[in-house]
Amino acid sequence: MPSAQPIKGISFVSLVTNDSEVFEKLAYFYNELGFRLIKNFSKVSNNGAASATNNPSLHLGISNDSLREIWLESFPLQNLDSNGNTTPWQELDVYDGDNCKKLSDSTTLKIRLSNLPKISQAHKELNFFSTNLKEIKEILGSYGSKFESDETSIVSIDPLGNTVKFTNHKNPLVKETFTSPEEYIDITSKEILSTLKAKRDKLEKPVEEQKKKKIGVMTSGGDAPGMNPAVRAVVRAGIYLGCDVFAVYEGYEGLVQGGDLLKKMEWGDVRSFLSLGGTNIGTARCAAFRERAGRLIGAYNMIINGIDALIVCGGDGSLTGADLFRSEWPSLVEELVSTGKLTAAEVEPYKNLTIVGLVGSIDNDMASTDATIGAYSSLERISEMVDYIDATATSHSRAFVVEVMGRHCGWLGLMSGISTGADYIFIPERPPTAGKWQEELKEICRRHREKGRRKTTVIVAEGAIDNELNPISAEEVKNVLVELGLDTRITTLGHVQRGGTAVAYDRMLATLQGVDAVRAVLESTPDIPSPMIGVLNNKIVRKPLVEAVRLTKSVADAIESKDFDGAMALRDSSFEEAYKQFLSISINDDGSTLLAKDKQLNIGIVHVGAASSALNAATRAAALYSLSRGHKLFAIQNGFNGLINDGTLRELNWLDVEDWHNRGGSEIGTNRSLPSENYGKVAYYLQKYNLQGLIIIGGFEAFTALNELNEEKPNYPVFEIPMVVIPATVSNNVPGTEYSLGSDTCLNQLVKYCDAVKQSASSSRRRVFVVEVQGGHSGYVASYCGLITGSLATYTPESKIALRTIQEDIDLLFEAFANDRGEDRNGKMVIRNEQASSVYSTELIADIVKENAKGRFETRTAIPGHVQQGFTPSSVDRVNAVKFAVKSVQFIEEWNGSCAREDDIIPKERISNAVVIGIQGAHVQFTEVKTLYENDANVKLRKGKTVHWKEMTEVADMLSGRLSLRAKH
Repeated sequence: MPSAQPIKGISFVSLVTNDSEVFEKLAYFYNELGFRLIKNFSKVSNNGAASATNNPSLHLGISNDSLREIWLESFPLQNLDSNGNTTPWQELDVYDGDNCKKLSDSTTLKIRLSNLPKISQAHKELNFFSTNLKEIKEILGSYGSKFESDETSIVSIDPLGNTVKFTNHKNPLVKETFTSPEEYIDITSKEILSTLKAKRDKLEKPVEEQKKKKIGVMTSGGDAPGMNPAVRAVVRAGIYLGCDVFAVYEGYEGLVQGGDLLKKMEWGDVRSFLSLGGTNIGTARCAAFRERAGRLIGAYNMIINGIDALIVCGGDGSLTGADLFRSEWPSLVEELVSTGKLTAAEVEPYKNLTIVGLVGSIDNDMASTDATIGAYSSLERISEMVDYIDATATSHSRAFVVEVMGRHCGWLGLMSGISTGADYIFIPERPPTAGKWQEELKEICRRHREKGRRKTTVIVAEGAIDNELNPISAEEVKNVLVELGLDTRITTLGHVQRGGTAVAYDRMLATLQGVDAVRAVLESTPDIPSPMIGVLNNKIVRKPLVEAVRLTKSVADAIESKDFDGAMALRDSSFEEAYKQFLSISINDDGSTLLAKDKQLNIGIVHVGAASSALNAATRAAALYSLSRGHKLFAIQNGFNGLINDGTLRELNWLDVEDWHNRGGSEIGTNRSLPSENYGKVAYYLQKYNLQGLIIIGGFEAFTALNELNEEKPNYPVFEIPMVVIPATVSNNVPGTEYSLGSDTCLNQLVKYCDAVKQSASSSRRRVFVVEVQGGHSGYVASYCGLITGSLATYTPESKIALRTIQEDIDLLFEAFANDRGEDRNGKMVIRNEQASSVYSTELIADIVKENAKGRFETRTAIPGHVQQGFTPSSVDRVNAVKFAVKSVQFIEEWNGSCAREDDIIPKERISNAVVIGIQGAHVQFTEVKTLYENDANVKLRKGKTVHWKEMTEVADMLSGRLSLRAKH
């Protein structure tokens, strides 16, 4: 074994040069460091061509342009025999088959002498793990190489200029270091042998003795839309992963009562849960569980049913109770034994309790997560109700005070204020000044009335206060509006906000979180704090439950101590940003934020592509924000075609747009025309109206239009103005964003449509519907829809349809109907994207299924078509329309030097003037259209290359039963 032993780093790397001298030096350098020769290939020889390598078996893996190749491999680090030779891997104690874990990984270096005249190759940084840095120093010193070193690493340069780093850390995340091969071999061998022993013990244990994981799932506290989808996900994911899942009916009361309130769930028991509001397993307040005696009974009932894990879906109070239950568990078990209720043998397998929290709360008041299950459904219900109220308020020129839930959190009040175009909101995090808010409210409502608004809407959160902590009631607000001379009514929405089926977003969130909750149970150990499953940056995450509850309660404490800035800071960053955006479109029309005359801009806005439901909402927000700053917003009517042929731009004023927040379609007109129809005229009219910024709202056509304008800048200097694309398309196929305006409305429409279709299919109990959804060549809508509607299968362009796929799904249908015991709601559904296949159309798939069914069940097709574009934009689309529009105008402002902010919109490294605004994770970002067009756009298929919805398809296949069937076969 060489004195210097590289053990682990990279598995394979190719180093290329066309300089034969450098080639020789590279081979010598790495050979000295302990790499052995495993392949030597040459097309040239000092003895002539005849002696060059001609054996075909040695040509495998050789590049066509190679004159010579030398492959070097590091020796695996393992035991030596008595003669100092490496003991074969198969003879080691840790060997358990060729796929077992090795003591170390080898590294192969492929050193190539190329015949290419020019080679472009970036310098690499090669990282290796070594157990003996001292000897590596000696080797590098004898070779004459310069190097830098400390106690844990050595850095040098190889003859090709690559950085070579040796470290005695096994990997960068582990602090443990090794000083000799023997030390590493000893520790690693013990770890592998310990794992093997546990594995063998489990295999040798009789099947009947192996303990099957039993999980309880409950919903507790106030109900929230989405709880049923969460329970469905937990039950089916648990069964798929080999667990027994018990529903704990009536919340903690079920634990205390036991008996029939603890029911083992089967796969079919949660059929239809996706489309049902509330919680089918019930929720109730339980005074008994708040006392130790009640928790003792709960522990007893769990143990006698074999349950030692609990997934709780509820608010902070419910989750706090769950974590207290876990902390007391050992003492509760001990007491059950000491009092003779259970024996030591009976409790032995249940020494530890696993708790996992899912946050079900319409208030969206939990820290450490961007959204809670039920919050967006409640927001949708509020927006819908206020839309109805607005209609009658406009008819009678009335004022309405609408009280919404939110005792300690103003999220519902704030977001509903944005989505409904409210005149004013009262939320606990930003209380108005005591004694002065009445006049401020009058002034704002009077100003809006003078501009021509016929209705007045004020949103009051139930926890509304002034800055002296005095409660502000809906009645007080009404009295102020009456003093203003307005005919005023109060509407308290109450529990309407909790009712109804969950919207698309909540179904998705609850489903993904429910599956991860089961995985968290299976991965839990006694020393891991109870996790809460949340969502951050659009990704499912696990956070310590106790810490999340502590931070949540600290908001109420901050408000109680009048630290309102602190309370706002404890909310996520998007909360404060949303509040500022509400002010900019609803309150700041008083001239307080006007820019100087020489900083005011002319901005154009155009709709491009197919209509989607949030085009008007975004245009309204852009107009109101622009007016509050003194800018003029010009609507380019009927797309670029209208500009080229007509050349008239319409200046939008406050009254033009004030009620566009809930209008679908496009009030200024849209089509698929592009600037390339006539660049000259587009440039002429932009110059004629002296536009200093352009907002393009639409889908892939809008993206294409911006790229065309950007590429024509050398020919038309006017295209140097800042230009922003706001993605707005049901297909969500614009590169650079994980979300497009209109896609949420589309999914909510599909939820309603598919629920109705499935109900029709269920009525016969022998019917399968193949539903065709939009999306172009992007499978986002189909994948999302399949997940949230419980479809048996989803066909998308990203996963090609084959006869084998269809046959697999037919087998699954036969199995599903074979197990049908005549229950209700047993209709089946398949989702197919419109471009999933050019061969297997919706009708053909339905016919194939029907032919193979042989009368066992029948098939139908359903095509919602343009219904998917929606009539009224969803609350999510409205809120995000405001976010996108305001930020886009701010981008144009900053580009033109109209203003400067602490939170710069444009990154410090000044990017191109042509950008796409998008949501990536939880962040709104601007990305250069050129970068996206070159790297992330599939122009032919009109979509982005990044597939950010892959997990949805995988989870949908798990919960539909496809993965189980596949495993069985």
